[in-house]
Amino acid sequence: MSLSRPAVAFTALALLIGLGHPLPAAASQPASAVPGSQPASAIPDSRPAGVGLGGQPVTVGKPGTASTGEVRTVVRDAVTGTATRACLNLVPADRDPSTVVGLGEVQQGRHAGCTDVDGGSAVATNVAPGRYHLLVRPYDSVRYGAQWVGRHGGTGQRERAAIVHVRPGRVVTAPLVRLDPPGTVTGRLTRVADGTPVSGGSVLLLPEIQHPKYGSQGALTDDDGRYTMTGLGPYRWPLYFTGYGLASQWSGATTDRLRAATVRVRAGATVTADAALRAGTVVSGTITTAEMPFYSQVVAFHARTGDVVGVADAAESYHLRLLPGQRVLLRCDCAYTPSRWYPNAAGIDDARTLRVRNSPVTAHFDLTGPAAP
Repeated sequence: MSLSRPAVAFTALALLIGLGHPLPAAASQPASAVPGSQPASAIPDSRPAGVGLGGQPVTVGKPGTASTGEVRTVVRDAVTGTATRACLNLVPADRDPSTVVGLGEVQQGRHAGCTDVDGGSAVATNVAPGRYHLLVRPYDSVRYGAQWVGRHGGTGQRERAAIVHVRPGRVVTAPLVRLDPPGTVTGRLTRVADGTPVSGGSVLLLPEIQHPKYGSQGALTDDDGRYTMTGLGPYRWPLYFTGYGLASQWSGATTDRLRAATVRVRAGATVTADAALRAGTVVSGTITTAEMPFYSQVVAFHARTGDVVGVADAAESYHLRLLPGQRVLLRCDCAYTPSRWYPNAAGIDDARTLRVRNSPVTAHFDLTGPAAP
């Protein structure tokens, strides 16, 4: 498959993915892109234009086919109407395609488009059919904030964004993108157990499968557990918090993004959003496979939304910490074959749902036999 870069590329280093790591099943779509003029501390999961998640080229500029579609929109200043530069990610609106995410990736989809040097028109080509939300990040994060694209302006809540239906061989026009001035969120992560700070934690707009070598793409906490996230549009945002040895959670200490407490961001202002993380329930098991790659993980997905809710490095065994009160699907990216879903399924439709309560949960993977169809 031939992939091309956007019209304007910025000089930056792409993250490199470790050799030998298997991609998730069905993860054959190209990766996505975000603007490169913003540091990762300003906008989580940012990457250079023309470089997708895991350092792969993006789909921008690749001709469409009869089996794919195209998405077009225009990016403007919300007040003046001036053409503005930005990149957009097409984030799947449905659960199953949302789970197509691999090592080192943020869960933001694998199709994208950017404006050219003059701003205004943005195009994403060769887009797989389906339903998408648009997540837009401007190049100039000092003047403009990120947003989910609504029908009449930006929003910070994914479920309030407009849904774009992509059909084979069709060009769809998405709502006009109206960029507003940005605001800042700052706060402190601590442990519920003893109130100590969580250093090296991360705060993101969307979950990720963090690469053990390259770390998180989110806003990181310092030794005192403090973080700063800039470049957010002036809307209500749910935030995703993680910390080593702790259960990940959405703002409001919930497992469900749709029930998260939102953080109100205001243009030109700084708002505080602290979070206390719990150790959670241990989900663990053994992994039986012929040969395991160096980088292997077990990933937990929320059974209803498809959001990543936990990631654990894997060898002969794994050890996850998850908030109780949720149902999850486990995927093992730990063989030189397509990923398997618990207990040994080829696809998510045949995966077994696990209920996470307060007591430890045991779930073993045996990948030596054929996967369930």
